[in-house]
Amino acid sequence: MKDILDKISSYNLFNYLLPGVVFAYSVNNLTPYQILSGDVIVDAFIAYFIGLIVSRFGSLVVEPLLKKITFLEFIDYQSYVSASKKDPKLELLSEVNNSYRTLSSMFILIALLKVWVILEAKFSFLLTVGPYFLLVLILTMFLFSYKKQTEYVVKRVKANK
Repeated sequence: MKDILDKISSYNLFNYLLPGVVFAYSVNNLTPYQILSGDVIVDAFIAYFIGLIVSRFGSLVVEPLLKKITFLEFIDYQSYVSASKKDPKLELLSEVNNSYRTLSSMFILIALLKVWVILEAKFSFLLTVGPYFLLVLILTMFLFSYKKQTEYVVKRVKANK
């Protein structure tokens, strides 16, 4: 267990575990769903996984939406890589930036889940299709996350040539 804790970075704590714990706690207290088991180790892994999903939602949905409405402005990746070599603090700033995006995503997802609960009360068929719908959404999100991460790796390699 100590080896696992030693390998958890601040990025993992603030972008996956913390949002996952807050999301799971909120779901358990604000909806009829109970996603925490009561077993601390199992709940830690559940929270981490939920945090990973929340983070991916932020990366694939929230960030592009905010860019599209010009709430955010990004610089090209090659410039970022070049600047990171000169200013190591950029990595930390980027990590904090991602934490804010993930926390924003968490609150959006909690609100969307509350809307889903209201819709389930009005349309009972959603109780049946909900788990399958969620499974398809998560699978789709991770496939697009894989694609996006692969593109980052390719851009990083090209930027370092």
